[in-house]
Amino acid sequence: MSETLTFDNAPTGKAPAGWTLTMTGKGEPKWSVEAEPTAPSKPNVLKQSGRATFPVAIKSDTSIKDGFVEVKFKAVSGSEDRAAGIIWRAKDADNYYVVRANALEDNVVLYKTIKGIRNSLEIVGRKGGYGVKTPVPSGQWHALRCDFAGNRFKVTFDGKLLFEVEDATITDPGMIGLWTKADSVTLFDDLTYGETK
Repeated sequence: MSETLTFDNAPTGKAPAGWTLTMTGKGEPKWSVEAEPTAPSKPNVLKQSGRATFPVAIKSDTSIKDGFVEVKFKAVSGSEDRAAGIIWRAKDADNYYVVRANALEDNVVLYKTIKGIRNSLEIVGRKGGYGVKTPVPSGQWHALRCDFAGNRFKVTFDGKLLFEVEDATITDPGMIGLWTKADSVTLFDDLTYGETK
């Protein structure tokens, strides 16, 4: 059972219905549905163009323990950061897992955020390090996906399995969502998610 959100039926210039548009930390995030000629599914995308520690958009009516979340994103701009992330098992804007791709650092990293504090998680089969280096070119669309079951999370970027992480900090079902950082201007489209029984 999966669902795909294209934001195409939502009115542009406004926040999409059914979402909690917020942040972890401080600042002024700005999430809005906008028309975008390059959108994978035209005409609309969800755009984050504000500035905050971590702008967060949570799909309020979701509750998934084991399943997957996938999104297409385009990193448009940002001098401090240029990031796009997906969230799962979120209790609220301060407690969730997030995997994010960063176009300035050319890497993909998985974190847990607990009480607003973000920590990167170790990759299975490797000691230390910080995520996985992979090209994340700005100005083009990419696909980021995480499959999560129990304490095992598999991260796929542009169709290629990048790495796996094990963590048992958050085991309860939670909401899914989207995430950026600092001054990232990021477009999101075709958010697909589902539960595995």
